[in-house]
Formats: sequence, structure tokens, C-alpha cells
Amino acid sequence: MCSTPQLFVPHCERNYAILVRAVARRFAVLATTRKLDRSIRGDVAVGFLFVLVVGLIAGTISGIVGTGSSIMLMPVLVYQYGPKQAVPIMAIAAVMANLSRILAWWREVDWRACLAYSATGIPAAALGARTLLALPSHAVDIAIGLFLIAMVPVRHWLARHHLKARLWHLAIGGALIGYLTGIVASTGPLSVPLFLFYGLTKGAFLATEAASSLGLYVSKSVTFQRFGALTPDVAIKGLIAGSSLMFGAFIAKRFVLRLEPDIFRLVMDAIMLAAGLSMLWDATQSP
Repeated sequence: MCSTPQLFVPHCERNYAILVRAVARRFAVLATTRKLDRSIRGDVAVGFLFVLVVGLIAGTISGIVGTGSSIMLMPVLVYQYGPKQAVPIMAIAAVMANLSRILAWWREVDWRACLAYSATGIPAAALGARTLLALPSHAVDIAIGLFLIAMVPVRHWLARHHLKARLWHLAIGGALIGYLTGIVASTGPLSVPLFLFYGLTKGAFLATEAASSLGLYVSKSVTFQRFGALTPDVAIKGLIAGSSLMFGAFIAKRFVLRLEPDIFRLVMDAIMLAAGLSMLWDATQSP
């Protein structure tokens, strides 16, 4: 103890001062850590809110035109979570978005067309997802960006060739589009004209395209889970994004009959170009 001998008083005061400074530093570190934790929690909350708002808009537009939710939401997910997490998150969200369109237009589904497309598309999507996991994040960004931009002239080329698709065309298209779906976020710009060429319109088109794509995205999600890319954290983020897409799809139902085909084409071209350029920009900024 440091109470009685006068000789030890200065020594005790020094020890006490050191102890006080140590405690003060500890409390300062704790206060800073708590501020950082609050700041991080605030950033996470703002990020989730941003994803929800964009997801609601994307879900509404895709519920009207039949596609586009992945194209609009994917750059936001890449910015928020990085490309390797964004793709499995989008896969979960896409399952929910397609499910909501099926529920909204249940009686309009063409199950023969859905079966022909899904029979080849589901295994092809699993193969594509496995290919994606072997690619570096930088390559994923570039691949998605170039793909989205390339879909603009491809869609116009397909629109100029007025061909009537049959069930075997849907099967071949399902295999090709399914594999691409496993690699990139969305192949809606390809599947949309395929089902339109088959003769489906409005509610029947929306429901059948959604039902056919649902199997592909489920296959993709299962593959991600099997190879460790679909963690519980990623799944929760996918459910959050998907919930906004689902809500948007039901909002969109009342507007489906009012949309002009010319407006649809312009909207899709603008969305694909903007999203593709955004992905390429992210790729140039990554180390």
C-alpha cells in the first residue's frame, strides 16, 4: 500500500496518474468504437434502404415490361456488396420477383412452353453458375457490363426477324439462355423476345416467362449454396432485395395493359445501356 511512508507518496501519485491516463484512454477507445459502430450501423441501414427503394422501382417496371429488375438492381448490389456477393443476392431476389409475377398472373401461365424452356434451362443455369464462381470479380464486372450493352443491338436484330417460335425453339433457347443466366445477372432481354416470338402477350407472356425463369434462378441459387457462395448473410440480403421486387410486381399489374410497345423498347434500351456502363465503370475503379 502507499498510505504511510512519506517516501512513497510521489511514487504512488505517479502510479495513480498512469492508471488514470490508462483508464481515460480505454474509455476514449470505447467511445470511438461505439461511434464507429453506430456509424457503420447507420451506413448499413442507409444501404438497405437504398436497395429497397431501387428494388421497388425495378420490381414495378419489370412487372410491367416482363424483365429489367436484375438490370436495374444489379449495379446497386455490386456497389453495395461487391460483384461476387451481388450475383447470388440477385439470384435470390430474382426467385422472389418471378414468383410474384406468377402469383399475379397465375391463370395465364402456358405450362407447355414453361416445361420446354425449363427442361434444358435448369441444368444449363447450374453449369453457368459453377462457371461464374471460378471467375475473378473484375472479370465478372466486365462480363456483365459488356453483356448488358450488347443486348441493345441484339434485341433490335431479333425484333426485325419476325419468326414464330415453336416448343423445340424454346428448348434450345432455354439451354443457351440458361447457361448465360448462370453467369450474368439477367438474360431477360433474350428470353423476352423468345417468348414473344412464341406468340405470348401481356399477362400470358409475363406469367410464362416468370414461371420458366423461376426454375433457372432456383437452380442457380442451389448451385451457389452448394459451393459456399450462398451464405446466410447473402441469403438475408437477397430476401430483403427480393421483398421489394415482389411488392413492385403487384403494383405493376394495374399498369400492364396501358404500356405501349414503343415505350417498352425505349425503356429497356435505356436501362440496359445505363446498367452496362455502370458495371464497366465499377470494373475500371476496382484494383
